Amino acid sequence: MSKDLNSTTASAESPHRHISFTAHYTGYIWFQEGISHAALASNKGRWLAKLVSPLETWAESVIGDSMRTTLRQRHALIDRQLDRFLSKYPDAQILEIATGLSPRGWRYRQKYPNLVYIEADLPDMAAAKRLALSQIETPAPRIEAVDLFGDGFQHLLETLDSTKPLIIISEGLVNYFTKDMLNDLWSRLATGLKQFSVGVYLTDLYPEPITRRLAKLIWNSSKILKVMSRSAFAFHFVSPTEVIQAMQAAGFKQSHIFQPSDSASQNEKSQDTASEHLGDLVWVIESQV
Repeated sequence: MSKDLNSTTASAESPHRHISFTAHYTGYIWFQEGISHAALASNKGRWLAKLVSPLETWAESVIGDSMRTTLRQRHALIDRQLDRFLSKYPDAQILEIATGLSPRGWRYRQKYPNLVYIEADLPDMAAAKRLALSQIETPAPRIEAVDLFGDGFQHLLETLDSTKPLIIISEGLVNYFTKDMLNDLWSRLATGLKQFSVGVYLTDLYPEPITRRLAKLIWNSSKILKVMSRSAFAFHFVSPTEVIQAMQAAGFKQSHIFQPSDSASQNEKSQDTASEHLGDLVWVIESQV
C-alpha cells in the first residue's frame, strides 16, 4: 500500500515522490530478483536495499528468513495460484489493488496479451505507476485511482464484465490495517466479488511469528517497520483457522491457506482445514465467495 510520505521533501519532478519507503524497497527487490523492469525500480529503493542487505543476510543465517525471503515466497505463491486460476478460467479478469511498484501486472500482460489486468491504488501512487508503465507498455495499461474504502471501488467493479470470473489480488497490504479496517476491507471485497460468475480473492498475510526462533526480535523489527512506514502494521492472526473464520465472517464461502514450508502447498493439494502454524513468516490466502 502506498502513502504520500515524501511529497514535502522530494523533488516535484520525481515520479516516485508519492511512494512509501516499503514500496521503494519491495520494488527494487523485485527488480533485483530479475522479475521486474528498471522503470519500476527507484534510486531510493536501491539505497534501501543496500542499506539493509547486511541485516537481511544476518537474519537469513540466524533466523532463517528475512524481509527479502518473505517477498520471494509470497510473490511466487501468489503467482502460482494466479497461474492455476487462469488455467481454469482463461477468460478471467484480474484486479490488483494497492499495487505500488509491483511488476506482476506488467509481467502478466506481456505473458497474456488479451488478459484484462487492471491495477488500482490511491491517486498519487496510481499516477506514478501510470507514468512508469507508460515507458514500457503499449498500449498504456489500465491503472485506476481508487480508495478501497470509498464508493469508487464499487464504481470500478461496475465497469467489469460480471458474466466473467474476477480475481482480486493484494500483496503487502493487509498487515498495514488495524483489524477492524481489515475486516471492513474483506467484507467489501467479498460483497463486490459476489457480483461475478466466479469471485476469488488472493492475498498474502503475515501471521504472528510465535513458532520461530527469536520471535521477540521479529516482533521488535515489525515495530520498527510500523514507525518507519507510519502505519498500523501488526500481526492479527496466530493460526490458519483464525484466518479462515475471519474470511467466513467477511462473506467468503471457502478459503485455502498456503504456507511455504507445507509440502501440500507445493503440489495441486490445498489446505482447506489447516489449523497448524508451520512457522513460516508469510502465508498466502485464497478465498472464494
